[in-house]
Amino acid sequence: MSHPAEPAGKTSDALRVVVLAGGLTFERDVSLRSGRRVSAALRQAGADVDVLDTDADLLPALAAHPCDAMFIALHGASGEDGSLRSVLELAGIPYVGSDSVASRLAWDKPGAKARVSKAGIATPEWVALPHSTYRELGAGAVLDLILSRLGLPLMLKPAQGGSALGAVKVSTVEELPEAMIGAFAYADTVLIERFISGTEVAVSVIDRTEGPSALPPVEIVPQSGVFDYAARYTPGMTEYFTPARLDSAASARVAELALTVHSTLGLTGLSRTDAIVTADGEVYFLEVNVSPGMTETSMLPMSVAAAGLDLGAVLADLLRAVAHTVDRSDVRTLSRG
Repeated sequence: MSHPAEPAGKTSDALRVVVLAGGLTFERDVSLRSGRRVSAALRQAGADVDVLDTDADLLPALAAHPCDAMFIALHGASGEDGSLRSVLELAGIPYVGSDSVASRLAWDKPGAKARVSKAGIATPEWVALPHSTYRELGAGAVLDLILSRLGLPLMLKPAQGGSALGAVKVSTVEELPEAMIGAFAYADTVLIERFISGTEVAVSVIDRTEGPSALPPVEIVPQSGVFDYAARYTPGMTEYFTPARLDSAASARVAELALTVHSTLGLTGLSRTDAIVTADGEVYFLEVNVSPGMTETSMLPMSVAAAGLDLGAVLADLLRAVAHTVDRSDVRTLSRG
């Protein structure tokens, strides 16, 4: 594992951090961009940073050069579905963010919606449809039932996944079959929601040891009207307002919603909740992300800046909060088999 040259003034007791970025999901490019921004911010804050990918060299590298803590800048299944986090827990490697159990729940959009709905949080009416059911019962009959119950327009998205890959708004009956095929390309189950019009916001929550707090909400205004993959990661295709152009009451409600989602799902460290605020001020939960993007168009860094905070300092605080929580000799033992 290579070590970057120490910035001027760095001491030998600098925080030793590994940033995980890359992976083999559809979101690899986004993850690499997040990793570059996170590592640059942490180095600016005085940390000793290595950036590693998730491959067969990862555990041996961590055993040879143990870190104080790890920041997961992976997006998609490898960084968010709990599987990698389970391995890190087995290896005794402290990392920022939710544990494997909470991450697995948040990763499954229908499961997360069901859990927060039971906690009294409004969420658009929805149905989760596995591909096997869709095929065996007949696409036409199933789609007719969905349309009769949820109406149009609809929002389709893979039940598991991030970066809005496979997500599409359906406004007409004719668009629905093709949209289903597109969503099934990314997951075996599709989440079909009633489309709710309103102001789309992203609310980040961070816990720097004093308890979770909601950062200023980001209002999202995509040119296309839908915050899909292209709108998220192509500069200029979406306009952002931080803080969101909401009145004080609506701002308080979206902050409360994000904090409730964070606690209800057992999340820790950081999260980002996506929501819709209707014209009459009602707030609807859409989904939550345990590994928010950190690119130049990502919302969590925007919220950090709007709060008057330094991104590198915030990330370093999150890392210090989990550093030295386990015996790092566990990593060496595991990697030797």
